[in-house]
Amino acid sequence: MYREKIKVLDCTIRDGGLINNHDFDHRFVKEVYKAISASGVDYMEMGYKNSKKLFSTEEYGAWKLCDDEEIKKITDGVESNTKISIMVDVGRVDIDDVLPASESPVGMIRTAAYVKDIDKAIFMVNHFAEKGYETTINIMAISRDQGVELDEALHQIEEESKVMAVYIVDSFGALYQEPVELLVKQFKSILKTREVGFHGHNHQQLAFGNTIEAIIHGANYLDGTVYGLGRAAGNCPLELLIGFLKNQKFDIRPILDLISKEFIPLREKIEWGYIIPYAIAGMMNEHPRAAMALRNSDKKENYREFYESLKSANLDLA
Repeated sequence: MYREKIKVLDCTIRDGGLINNHDFDHRFVKEVYKAISASGVDYMEMGYKNSKKLFSTEEYGAWKLCDDEEIKKITDGVESNTKISIMVDVGRVDIDDVLPASESPVGMIRTAAYVKDIDKAIFMVNHFAEKGYETTINIMAISRDQGVELDEALHQIEEESKVMAVYIVDSFGALYQEPVELLVKQFKSILKTREVGFHGHNHQQLAFGNTIEAIIHGANYLDGTVYGLGRAAGNCPLELLIGFLKNQKFDIRPILDLISKEFIPLREKIEWGYIIPYAIAGMMNEHPRAAMALRNSDKKENYREFYESLKSANLDLA
């Protein structure tokens, strides 16, 4: 599945940070960075660039704030062609705190937004682009926003933004192949001068399959995480994606070594991956927060009760 335009972004530390308050130690992050660099992956996302007025270092690890100096502790001394990415959320970043790209180790800034906030995302993206960064807009919870408002948002992005790529984000792991196909075609029909990206969650064990479907229909920016690490059921496994692409620029061997040495032990400390409550949340197109809370309770294996509670909540909203 070789296509020269395809770019792969590893978001292991950023998405994985959603299950441990972004508190990976520097040694671990550096091991990930070295392996990602050696594998030839195009981008590695370190975490979120959030406002220090909103988030405290006493509550969160370094990758919730992604100070440039913290990132340099990871990148310094490592030979790499992998560009560093960070993510920002609408309303959670002080954009004036972001230095020009020429003064920063960061090469790409991805702006996460819901459809209703696309105007704010465009403002932010244009600000970052003027500072010299590569940019994307990641449209979150796409399984909940597929009406006329999405069309309007895509037209606004095409007409008003300086963004490079726009991501379809299956935040709830609710999409199947058919809607992925339709969404990619919809994005490409409107975004004539932008690339389309795909970011999948694995609640129903479809993140990899849906990523393949997105590739087939023309998505060229693809997200993955090492061993599928990520919030709740995790993401498309990077090693599967690299294996599928059959592109000689990628080398899967450093990723396999990293999994053996770092991620198998990590599984003893942190839970992620396909688990029934996450599957139920995906089936019902629900945010996994309730499933994550269940897994931290004394009823963590009470699947039927959880199913009935979500079903009842959905009926109440109908």
